[in-house]
Amino acid sequence: MKKILQQAFDFLLFSNVFMALCAVAQGLVTFYLAGAKPVASVTWLLFTSTIGIYNFSILLTRPKNPEQSQYRRVRWFFAHYRLMVTFSIVSLLSLIPLFFLMSTESRILLIFLAALSFAYSIPLFTMGEQKFGLRNIPGLKQFLITLVWTMSTVLLPVLEAQHIHLTTISMRDTTILIAKRFLLIAALTVPFDIRDLFEDQQSGLKTIPVAFGEKKAYIFCQVLLAGYVVLLFLFRGNGFNTDFFALTITVALAGWLIFKSTWEKNEYYYFFFLDGVLILQYLALLLFHWLGGLL
Repeated sequence: MKKILQQAFDFLLFSNVFMALCAVAQGLVTFYLAGAKPVASVTWLLFTSTIGIYNFSILLTRPKNPEQSQYRRVRWFFAHYRLMVTFSIVSLLSLIPLFFLMSTESRILLIFLAALSFAYSIPLFTMGEQKFGLRNIPGLKQFLITLVWTMSTVLLPVLEAQHIHLTTISMRDTTILIAKRFLLIAALTVPFDIRDLFEDQQSGLKTIPVAFGEKKAYIFCQVLLAGYVVLLFLFRGNGFNTDFFALTITVALAGWLIFKSTWEKNEYYYFFFLDGVLILQYLALLLFHWLGGLL
């Protein structure tokens, strides 16, 4: 029984299904904060696109001997190579009908985000004999990941919710939503770079930990999260309401998890606990809303 549960858990994490659920949860957070009902086509698009793009990126960066990789995720992924290729193709193909269900504005956004996502991994550029993608350009790796996540989980739901008249949200509040989501995602991506500090140094990737050191990177994360809380207070002028406390608690937890993370931690810590904060945010909003209704 334990073995079966372990296999199911590994599939959930290493096939990027859990990451896709994180994207869906953040989309639902946006719908909730914007006062709109979730749009099924948006949530499905977030789910399938996250699986397809993340798996595509892993397939492109396949090491020579994946079975000897120090990362359990890499060993698992390529041990199930055919399944993951099929899974990725089905996910990417499912985006075609979903794409045409979106509004014109959302389609333009999706084309832009797709171009960024694939350019992130594909070695489009050549310098001498070395080929590289956007992720290898100093300072771009974290920015691109954060930008794609922010635009897809905030701007896409807002555009669709307003297109079908589910809500009306001002440009000011939309900007605050985008800014605070950007800060949160940026803070959560840094620990992964800290974990890969030595590899990134050897490969020449200029991440924040490589450029400024591990300790300053941890402090940088806490500053980002503090900025998130400030913007959360300003959103729609709601101040200290139940949403503020629900999200502040999850951000405090994220800060603690980031502080406790070191490069020795196993992959489950990063892919489940750290990323899991993105799902926990939506659950916390629902819980506090329910509790608020009882009081």
